[in-house]
Amino acid sequence: MLGVSDKTNAGFIGHGISLNKYTGARGKSGASDANAEYVAWVRNVLEKNNILYQIAELGKVDVGGGGTIAYILANKGVDVIDCGVPVLSMHAPYEVTSKFDIYSAYKTYKAFWEE
Repeated sequence: MLGVSDKTNAGFIGHGISLNKYTGARGKSGASDANAEYVAWVRNVLEKNNILYQIAELGKVDVGGGGTIAYILANKGVDVIDCGVPVLSMHAPYEVTSKFDIYSAYKTYKAFWEE
């Protein structure tokens, strides 16, 4: 039986900030999906500032877990892309992250704000 995650689409610790183009549930009705132009703009900001990043997915479509609030802003017409630090065992008593990824997040948010 296949699990809810795909190792080839997961965010890896120590590889930089993780971008999730598509997140949510219930197909397109309860989700956000960044358009290609916005994804290109965000990637351009990261590359121009020498910030390492990775593209990942949160999990299998229409299976519980892995959601954010991006869809709420997307429903208002705002361009959104989920961007954050990869975490091993999120919401468990012991979560594991990488200092490099946390620093990459700081650099990303700073570059985005200054752009």
